[in-house]
Amino acid sequence: MTAFTGLELRHLTALRAVCEEGSFIGAADALGLSQAAISQQIAGLERAIGQPVFDRPGGPRPVRLTAAGRILLRHAEGVMALLDRAEQDLDDLASSGQVTIGTFQSVSVQLLPEIVAALRTKAPGVRIHAYEADENDELIERLMQGDADVAFLAGPVQDKRLDLVNLGSDPFVVLVAAGTPLAKQVKARSLPARALTGVPLIGQHGREQQRHIDRGLRSAGVAPRYAFVTRDNGAVQAMVRAGLGAAILPHLAVDTADTEVVVRPLDPPIPPRTLLIAVPRGSQPSPAVAQLIAIAQRIGRARLTRDRTAVLGPDA
Repeated sequence: MTAFTGLELRHLTALRAVCEEGSFIGAADALGLSQAAISQQIAGLERAIGQPVFDRPGGPRPVRLTAAGRILLRHAEGVMALLDRAEQDLDDLASSGQVTIGTFQSVSVQLLPEIVAALRTKAPGVRIHAYEADENDELIERLMQGDADVAFLAGPVQDKRLDLVNLGSDPFVVLVAAGTPLAKQVKARSLPARALTGVPLIGQHGREQQRHIDRGLRSAGVAPRYAFVTRDNGAVQAMVRAGLGAAILPHLAVDTADTEVVVRPLDPPIPPRTLLIAVPRGSQPSPAVAQLIAIAQRIGRARLTRDRTAVLGPDA
């Protein structure tokens, strides 16, 4: 009895190829290898089992399996069939199952449709759910409880429980109604922050993002005064369009096709937010989740790079 020491899958693959093609050179062509490589693999197989697997008559006549070779080929076919089934099962896992995404408004509107469409192309059987929240804390809590598989967060974020992927920065911009006196103060690429002194602002309820904006305004010498607050990015822009005041939003949250609103960075700028993808630290994402993360990295980074260049110029 042999322990089959040194027996490898590539040996069985070579064995099956030689049998199917009738020769070593035919097997080499079928597998994209050299004839010498096939000979080495068959020799390694014979060393591993301690017996020859082929009678080699020489000349143009095809090689023939020995009794040991016939037994081994039968079992090799079974091994290959099991591996084929395993590969199919893994492909099915990658293209099925369920992914729950934690997200927030601007990602849901600007990035998620393209990300989900790309994921559905690669994994048409996957079921996708999204959970939206205004604050990072709620999204992280859902992630840690297992209610979400992956979450988009607005950074900076420091949490040792998470593995984070940074997609890039999302600059803050000021929105003013076109044709208003304030719009006339807009320079070629920016609006002086001090131009907002005394201007009514449209803001958002109690978010960390809003507190970050307020700190940025105060550091520029502007005391913010809010005329209207809401939780909806679209409502903020609509109020600006209606002439109720100015607003500051991350660029990703802005409808840049709106010709009735002028969108510019502030001078001096408010430090940008970062866009992050988070999973629990040390977790092993399912194939579908791993695909989603890879797609989100590609689409998110491309979009943020393009937006940053559009807002701040090619040298930013």
